[in-house]
Amino acid sequence: MRHVLVTGAGSGIGREVALTFARAGDALTVADLNAEPLARTAELALEAGARSCVTATSDLRRDDAHEILLDTAWQSAPVDVLVSSAGVYPATPFLDLDATTWDFVLDVNTRAPVLLTVALARRAIAAGRGASVVNISSGAALRARPGAAPYSTSKAALEAATRASALELGRHGIRVNAVAPGFVTVDSAVNPVTDEYADAVGDNPLGRRGSPADVARAVAWLAGDEAEWITGEVLRVDGGSSTGAWNLPPHWTATTTADIDGPTA
Repeated sequence: MRHVLVTGAGSGIGREVALTFARAGDALTVADLNAEPLARTAELALEAGARSCVTATSDLRRDDAHEILLDTAWQSAPVDVLVSSAGVYPATPFLDLDATTWDFVLDVNTRAPVLLTVALARRAIAAGRGASVVNISSGAALRARPGAAPYSTSKAALEAATRASALELGRHGIRVNAVAPGFVTVDSAVNPVTDEYADAVGDNPLGRRGSPADVARAVAWLAGDEAEWITGEVLRVDGGSSTGAWNLPPHWTATTTADIDGPTA
């Protein structure tokens, strides 16, 4: 049995990640900004088979939030797995950006996961224990989207931080990886999307939108013993949308693209 800490567990990917570990019989500490949906996640986790489930309402923008959250979790048992799933995505045109919006997105999406990893690593090293960290990134880290400059930047920075922390923490038995989902269908009252937008952004070679379960299964695998020799990696769970220009018109054959590019020799 492991003790798993999941942030952003009140809904969407974070909730499904928590439930996936619950089905494996793990003990959970789940955190979110909003208490009501978080309580529902805890109910579902216990029904799914979690050994225990502690809830922690936390605003990860606060300077002391990371230490308080790890202290709360550690009171139950040392944390074996940290999944940083909390994230924000306010759609803002580039010319409308201001410092408040920029800082808000970077604080939640980048700063918080990094400081949580620091807080966990210090405790794990002091206790002589290993640990596994999985950060939730996004396909937007590689492919910019209109209205998402802070979000894309925050996720690209998170992937860099994932590699940097893995480099330094590996000798202590602490692995740090990330999962980068493509477009995943989740309910969002904060930033709802139209079907037209979802079809455009969620288009991929496998021909369907992703689900929170697709992401959660990847997180559970990376966090587990089967991935014990993997660290500093970003696993892209996106139906193949990051593979390249796969959706060019069918008549754009290799011959025609070679003609466009010009001779190679």
